[in-house]
Amino acid sequence: MISKQDLLEVTFNPPQSDWPAICRRPLIESGALRLQVAKIIEAVRREGDPFLLELNDKFHGTQFPLRVDEEEFKAAERFLDGSLKEAIETAAQNIGKFHEAQSGTESEVETMPGVRCWRRTVPIERVGLYIPGGSAPLFSTLLMLGVPARIAGCSEIIVCTPPLSASEAGELITKGCTIHPSISFCCALLGITTVFCVGGAQAVAALAYGTESVPKVDKIFGPGNQYVTEAKSLVSADGIAVDLPAGPSEVMVLADASASPAFIAADLLSQAEHGPDSQVMLVCTEEKIACQVQEELELQLQKLERKVIAAQALKGSKAVVFDSIDKMFDFANSYAPEHLIVAVADATSYQSRIINAGSVFLGNYTPESAGDYASGTNHTLPTNGYARAWSGVSLDSFVKRITFQEISAAGLEALGPVIEAMAEAEGLQAHRNAVRIRMRRR
Repeated sequence: MISKQDLLEVTFNPPQSDWPAICRRPLIESGALRLQVAKIIEAVRREGDPFLLELNDKFHGTQFPLRVDEEEFKAAERFLDGSLKEAIETAAQNIGKFHEAQSGTESEVETMPGVRCWRRTVPIERVGLYIPGGSAPLFSTLLMLGVPARIAGCSEIIVCTPPLSASEAGELITKGCTIHPSISFCCALLGITTVFCVGGAQAVAALAYGTESVPKVDKIFGPGNQYVTEAKSLVSADGIAVDLPAGPSEVMVLADASASPAFIAADLLSQAEHGPDSQVMLVCTEEKIACQVQEELELQLQKLERKVIAAQALKGSKAVVFDSIDKMFDFANSYAPEHLIVAVADATSYQSRIINAGSVFLGNYTPESAGDYASGTNHTLPTNGYARAWSGVSLDSFVKRITFQEISAAGLEALGPVIEAMAEAEGLQAHRNAVRIRMRRR
């Protein structure tokens, strides 16, 4: 039997009325956070670059210029070993292939004789990419955002990423690095040269409103901690476009007797190590599986460098045992996970059962980390249940579609009575007259 000391809190065959409570993510006190972030945003708007530099000194102990020198991108290659450079290049190619396939031609439609309608896809001109740094510089996020931005044809791509911390990266700093060389290497690979040493909520504010150095962008992309997430929420409320609502990272694993407990534990820990506010969920058909996964979690956790962070995340995580696969999928759709791993026999046959998920990983040999890095799909995904209504970042995220129509005189003669009748019914005479005046001039 599962003991009270196990890492995941376990629930057995809960009734559907209990699902909302089980699906609830760890709560974050938002009132004080929102006030603090709002003050940061206002200070950036009021003081600009000097405030950004002040925070860099305060949080990172560095006084670098805000803009990264292009020479740093050229030099970054020497700081990475060959296998990592090859891995990054392969990942970029796969991401490129997947996102290039999302582009397509727009068809012109003649809705009735003489009435033509079509759409034209136009790239967003200026996009801002926020790339987390700190203890885990997410250069993979730069690939996930920079590659589709390039394919879409965005004319300006601006990157903000935290500077290296003087206390943690002294050797790199003495060699001329201001940001992590893996991020610099990806910038060089993608041809991105407008990069700024600024992180946190202040980076979002700078991209949203502009400073003396950082350009104001049309849309902001990228994940981050709770400060970054709150900043994106606040600027979005002010009319600034952002990629999607997001919170802490999460994964749900659906497992039957065919699943490997060792694989499951590794997948759960791969998300738990993101941060103490991450959440992982195991949903399985047998108590035995839950027991075996608990044992594997204990073994694998001790070997992780980020085991303290992962252990904190596990405190807010859960396991649920159901008596049928059908209930497992119903529960998964209720939770709407960012990442969903389907570790069941003949996993592909269950695709149609999944209606709420950010990204899905089918079968025992499809780890979630494949999507995080190199399979080709995008890892910028909706969390906190937003997968019920939101998609992850794709090529579509970097473009807008403008509709066009052209009506001939004969076409307006056929369509005009329809417009006039509808406008008259709504009491909008000017709408009706815009048609009628043309008809009289024929």
